[in-house]
Amino acid sequence: MGVKKKYINREISWLSFNERVLQEASDPKVPLLERLRFVGIFSNNMDEFFKVRYAKIQRISQGKISGKSRHEIREAKKLLKEITRIAIAQQQKMRKVRRKLIEELKNHDIFIINEKEMDAEQQKFVRQFFLDKVSPRLFTIILNDLEKFPIIKDSSVYLAVKMSRKDEENIYALVEIPSDDLGRFVVLPEKDGKNYIMLLEDVIRANLDEIFNLFEYDDIEAHIIKISRDAQFEEDTDHTKSILEKVSFYLRQRQKGEPVRLIYDDSIAEDTLQFLMRKMGIDEYDSLIPGGRIHNHRDFMDFPNLGKYELLYKQFEPLPIKDFSLRGSILKQIKQKDRLLYAPYHNYKYVIKFLREAALDPKVKSIKITIYRLAKNSQIANSLINAAKNGKHVTVQIELRARFDEAQNIKYAELFKQEGIHLVFGFPDMKVHSKVCVIDREEDGEIKRYGFISTGNFNEKTAKIYTDFTLFTSNQEILEDVNKVFEFFERSYKVPRYKHILVSPHYMRRRFNKLVNEQIKRARKGEPALIRLKMNSLSDKRMIDKLYEASQAGVPVKLIIRGINRLIPGIPGLSENIEAISIVDKFLEHPRVFIFGPEGEEQVFMGSADWMPRNLDRRVEVITPVYDEDAKMQLIDTFEISWADNQKARIFNEAQDNQYRPAIGPPIRSQFAIYDYYKDLLNK
Repeated sequence: MGVKKKYINREISWLSFNERVLQEASDPKVPLLERLRFVGIFSNNMDEFFKVRYAKIQRISQGKISGKSRHEIREAKKLLKEITRIAIAQQQKMRKVRRKLIEELKNHDIFIINEKEMDAEQQKFVRQFFLDKVSPRLFTIILNDLEKFPIIKDSSVYLAVKMSRKDEENIYALVEIPSDDLGRFVVLPEKDGKNYIMLLEDVIRANLDEIFNLFEYDDIEAHIIKISRDAQFEEDTDHTKSILEKVSFYLRQRQKGEPVRLIYDDSIAEDTLQFLMRKMGIDEYDSLIPGGRIHNHRDFMDFPNLGKYELLYKQFEPLPIKDFSLRGSILKQIKQKDRLLYAPYHNYKYVIKFLREAALDPKVKSIKITIYRLAKNSQIANSLINAAKNGKHVTVQIELRARFDEAQNIKYAELFKQEGIHLVFGFPDMKVHSKVCVIDREEDGEIKRYGFISTGNFNEKTAKIYTDFTLFTSNQEILEDVNKVFEFFERSYKVPRYKHILVSPHYMRRRFNKLVNEQIKRARKGEPALIRLKMNSLSDKRMIDKLYEASQAGVPVKLIIRGINRLIPGIPGLSENIEAISIVDKFLEHPRVFIFGPEGEEQVFMGSADWMPRNLDRRVEVITPVYDEDAKMQLIDTFEISWADNQKARIFNEAQDNQYRPAIGPPIRSQFAIYDYYKDLLNK
């Protein structure tokens, strides 16, 4: 075929996604404070990438993962260098964007000042703020005579301090920037209608004399550093330990993980940098990222709005679902027909109301639910506890290894256990990522089931910023299948047969292959065929090859992929019938929707799984068919609205250059258009 390249490297594709996030920070159509927050999202994404993906490649390059060939080790070393090159370029671009945004803030009377820019009145305020609020929280470590370098917390920000003395050894110290309720941004008193903000580290810089007045020095300087550590979960093969014990131990060890990235102020003295690298054990395998004066840009996600609401997105008022009232019985309405919720366009209270009603209804006998990420103060959790207090048999499958939410999930697990809730922790070698709930209700001497299946976590906080579908149903056949998933959790040696839902790691891959094959057969017969898929990530080579096969058979394939996409569209003879876009906008696009067949003959599915090897082969995921005609119509319509986006859609290509789709015709910004679609639906 003469095609040199069939797949984009997964890591390079992810970096391309984060570039799209950075594009949002640069887009003048995005309100100013929202652009600052996109800087924070970009930075937070990069932190997690280095702690997880970069760390794994680093292990391969060092020969620490068994079963890897010499070729794979060599390729991993080359990839590390390429990642570092791209990361440095993106970091430099982000700094330019951030500087520009800080300049633009001045046009709105918001000034970010440092310790050298204060007037006398501000100096007095900052000194008192430091003494009252900051100093009691500070940890300061003198490094020179320490035999063992202290553990630097992962992704925390430190000031590396150098005290210079004539004819004597320099004194080096670390000051940990507090990361508690103080926040990163200190709002100074307003002056002449102008707002002034100082970064917490600059407050500390302004008071270095207070911290180090014990020492005699001729000069003192302080520069920001941050380290990212390997956050990979090493599976403990000791079968005598519970998953809870293993994850708890892992969390204690995480802060001691190998360093994988050091970000530092590029104006730091060379001797200070070399001293720190030597002491921390930073070597050639680690990524050194020079930066500016400010680090931990993720904190910009919480930049104070100072009442400047005109610099933020106008908030959408969450809509009710058509013919689905929050008053009266939710279960009675679901019994009549399925209902589809699309957060954040719809009010997430429907999920809460479902569980609260189930907790109080005397006829409800049991509730079973999977939990991956909960809100910090979760109404979902409260409803489940309330149900247990009312004598319901509550089963919670909680995934303790949900990345970076492990500690919170352990706390919830302990709370659930105290309240008499039956806990299921899944499997040693397999995460449970499905988003399902089923309840048993006694009606006329029989058990009737009600439930919901979602594309996202049961988390009322993220439901305000992630777009996700939740299908409420009383379809007894679908819910019988969902119930079998919970039986599998209890008896994993017995793999159930599912009549309707697609479940990984059992039959999902096979079913998706069959659905694609049906469209291939149609195209080869000259019949209309169409595949439309919306996911977070597409990286599984076998599924990509199947889509290439569909393209070669003449099947039009439309892909909306938010993040990683290893497929290359538009290659003659391979993928010329495939188009792929990514949408990054106000909300985080999170649904997984699968539509097979041309207009009028669509088979529609939704659920928790992306097309990645881990989702199809190494996780428990649930995808449900959607039979209700209204719900099907909404899933298809919203896909088409997203597909028509010509404001926030970027085109996937081999170059990974994130070109915006040409704005031909009237402007369509899909997230705003979808809100209008549901608003109009209420009046039909």
